[in-house]
Amino acid sequence: MRVVYLHGFGSSPTSSKATFFASKLAPYGIVLEAPDLNAPDFSTLTVTRMLSQVGDVIGPGSEPVALIGSSLGGFVAIQAALQHARRVTHLILLAPAVDFSRNRMRELGVELEQWKASNRVEVFHYGYGRMMSLHYDLYEDARRYDAFGTQLAQPVQVFQGKRDEAVEPASVERWCAGRPTVELRLLDDDHQLLASLDAIWGEARRFLGLS
Repeated sequence: MRVVYLHGFGSSPTSSKATFFASKLAPYGIVLEAPDLNAPDFSTLTVTRMLSQVGDVIGPGSEPVALIGSSLGGFVAIQAALQHARRVTHLILLAPAVDFSRNRMRELGVELEQWKASNRVEVFHYGYGRMMSLHYDLYEDARRYDAFGTQLAQPVQVFQGKRDEAVEPASVERWCAGRPTVELRLLDDDHQLLASLDAIWGEARRFLGLS
């Protein structure tokens, strides 16, 4: 089995969670694959571009692939699992950003009208440690994809912090409800889930069939 990690918005392939999972998978002979979803330019980031990158990583062949997606990477992982249903056999979602609605963006402090008019908004990129511009195409493109309208055949494991202020826990619970292949774990943690990583790994290891 191959395991591919999809980092979150404003993050990178060298994030704390990516490093953690890489260290846990290494003893099983699994090299965590973590594409840089910021490339080639963060300002032109779109879901469609990220999905193309994930498709390139999955590539041709028949080897099963497990996707681990964090925040926006979780949203992308859901769509990638639909596009590559024959290859993606397991999905682990960490605080997945399932809601791209207009109201939700306003809650996050993004004024959509101003963003659309100027075609840029300044956001802090935690992976780069500085403010960076982001084009409106991200939001416009993301509206083409509906996480709530999906039905996945693959088994899915979801970890969501109850104190998450970036992804609304109730929206994740709504997404999980009525999906028989989904396991939801609500944790006493924030969006980063760093305090829960050991517990998450214990569940994920079982889920992936690693002894």
